[in-house]
Amino acid sequence: MTSVKEFRIEEKATAEELGQGSFVFTDDYSVFDWGKMPDQIPEKGATLCTMGAFNFELLESEGVPTHYRGVVENGDVIPLEEASHPPWEMAIDLTQVPDLPHEGREYDYDHYHEAAGENYLVPLEIVFRNRVPVGSSLRRRTDPADHDLAFDEWPDEAVDLDEPIVEFSTKYEESDRYLDRAEADAIAGVAAIDDLEAVAREVNRIITEQAESAGLVHEDGKIECCYYQGEIRVADVVGTFDENRFSYEGTQLSKEVLRQYHKRTQPDWVEAVDAAKTEAKQEDIADWKSLCEEAPEPLAEEVLETARDMYCAGANAYTGQEFFDAPPLSSAIGAVQRL
Repeated sequence: MTSVKEFRIEEKATAEELGQGSFVFTDDYSVFDWGKMPDQIPEKGATLCTMGAFNFELLESEGVPTHYRGVVENGDVIPLEEASHPPWEMAIDLTQVPDLPHEGREYDYDHYHEAAGENYLVPLEIVFRNRVPVGSSLRRRTDPADHDLAFDEWPDEAVDLDEPIVEFSTKYEESDRYLDRAEADAIAGVAAIDDLEAVAREVNRIITEQAESAGLVHEDGKIECCYYQGEIRVADVVGTFDENRFSYEGTQLSKEVLRQYHKRTQPDWVEAVDAAKTEAKQEDIADWKSLCEEAPEPLAEEVLETARDMYCAGANAYTGQEFFDAPPLSSAIGAVQRL
């Protein structure tokens, strides 16, 4: 289903009922929408499953509905606190994900929703931002006035927001794109866009407060949602170092570290990816990757070890529990700074 986790179906969802299944997390990673990269990061999958389970249980305790059922150990579905080791598998409720036909870059969302009924995965990602860093795409796409900010132009430094900015982007298109509110509302189907935004803001609040309790800054993130018989439930995985950007004492603590490392060390590949995406857009081709003339190179062993320590130490710090054998977060971040 994705480039970093496998998807198991035990009981398929129907138009009337949720199904059951699970995510099995791997140590694979992806940057720049490439899909599976040449290497794996040891224990990364377990950190994503652990943080995802921790956050789902946190959301449920705050009254936010989710598709989470528990973690899987020896075939049993149990709460995270009962796990004897960091989990790799997460049990979830399943909803319907209909086909989304397309011609070039034109996608038939009417077909999707005709098949979806009132039990479906909303084909959107809801993005929330608490900080606008210098390289953020938001600066290229919008002006400060669009967000009622008290300056005419984006400043040269990062902007910390008093109120989060919420945006919507496509989920299943080959090259995801940001949407205006009207188009997002149409793509969401019977799920109300105001309700989706309200859920995203509540999730952002909860994750931000948990991060602050651990000495971390929660910069931005995203959620996906399912709609079931009138109720919006948080789906996929929430609040991990792949879905969200955190920082610690000014240094990134997220997959952004790997993005930036590739920009510095493999600029030809990153530029080729950008060129392929641009060409695909111009030629109305959905599969941009087929146009890319470069491929990523494997990373050095010490880089993978630094990334492993970042994920594991970060998960320990965020949850406040020693799930992983990892150095203190300050040491792990020091190694990241030296990359």
